[in-house]
Amino acid sequence: MLKPLKKAVMPVAGMGTRFLPATKAIAKEMLPVVDRPLIQYAVDEARAAGIEQFCFVTGRGKMAIVEHFDVHFELERMLEERGKAKELAELRAQALPPGSVTTTRQQVPMGLGHAIWAARSFIGDDPFAILLPDDLMMCDVSCTRQLADAYQETGGNVVAIEEVPRDRVNKYGVIDIEKDMGRLVSVKGLVEKPPIDQAPSNLTIIGRYVLMPEVIAHLAKMELGAGGEVQLTDGMAKLLGHQPFHGLRYEGRRFDCGDKVGFLEAQIAFALKRPELAPQVREFLAKYR
Repeated sequence: MLKPLKKAVMPVAGMGTRFLPATKAIAKEMLPVVDRPLIQYAVDEARAAGIEQFCFVTGRGKMAIVEHFDVHFELERMLEERGKAKELAELRAQALPPGSVTTTRQQVPMGLGHAIWAARSFIGDDPFAILLPDDLMMCDVSCTRQLADAYQETGGNVVAIEEVPRDRVNKYGVIDIEKDMGRLVSVKGLVEKPPIDQAPSNLTIIGRYVLMPEVIAHLAKMELGAGGEVQLTDGMAKLLGHQPFHGLRYEGRRFDCGDKVGFLEAQIAFALKRPELAPQVREFLAKYR
């Protein structure tokens, strides 16, 4: 019987250098898309998949992320006194239950694999999801929910995948396909940021994963990969042939909010999804054609 998927790890230790000076004193995960920070979108997506426990892998200057999900008694009292029931309800809805949040520090920037290894005590012997908040997902069904369902179906590791132009495969982890079944792809190989002419496919891994805890033992070896860092892709590759491993063509759209243009596009796309904002947004966009 499969263990239920109840845990999520969110690596949030990055410095956000591509958004300086905005991120000099503010965590990049706290940058808002419309009126919600990136980290809020990721947590809401995970909660929609049944995730109940969260581990933020942090670094210096990241405590605002944890505080964002805490109860702000003074603010709640002020909203209540002023009759702002809608705002108060939204604020209370974002707070996570007591005991559901854990933090751990990634003291040195040694890569995504190292960040996940830092959460090893939280992970324990349980399956876990990984959500990279820079990848902002717009899906009718939570992307993590889609992965959770695929985990129940396949009984093993599942990563969200999408096709990219061949000349961009060197920016991603790339899968080597064993069998393409349409929505699901069985994986026989994984390569992190391969040279364009050596990539086994143009199916790339995005920032959503459901992994088995056995990956931690491989990450613990601290083997350095692409960029001289401990790569999660390399640790996952060690699971191939020992556990089921699939890529999922998720239904939805991804916005790369680690990139300035992707972040700006996300602002427009998410604003247009809001009925109270869409007409005005379309009106001002017409001025810039």
